[in-house]
Amino acid sequence: VQLQASGGGPVQAGGSLRLSCVASRTIFNAYTMSWYRQPPGNQLELVAKITSGGNTYYADSVKGRFAISRDNAKNTGYLQMNSLKPEDTAVYYCNARLNQVYNYWGQGTLVTVSS
Repeated sequence: VQLQASGGGPVQAGGSLRLSCVASRTIFNAYTMSWYRQPPGNQLELVAKITSGGNTYYADSVKGRFAISRDNAKNTGYLQMNSLKPEDTAVYYCNARLNQVYNYWGQGTLVTVSS
């Protein structure tokens, strides 16, 4: 299974971007889909996740600004990012996980927020 993340790029503070993550085959129905990010010089951190049942979790730093969603019919997950801040600058990775064995990562997409 391959995950293809896209949608990153440069944006000014206060702007919006929508990241997409497409799976190479149908896996999303049973998988938890997550977005992680790695800011420059920092560790990987969980941004948001959505379970197969639609339950969501958000890191405190993005609550109220980001929204995670999924379209199982399209094997695609999304991260809508609004009111972006310079501290949101990072490489964003999508992840689809069923368990420790079935755990897949996308290649990362860079988001750069300028002030």
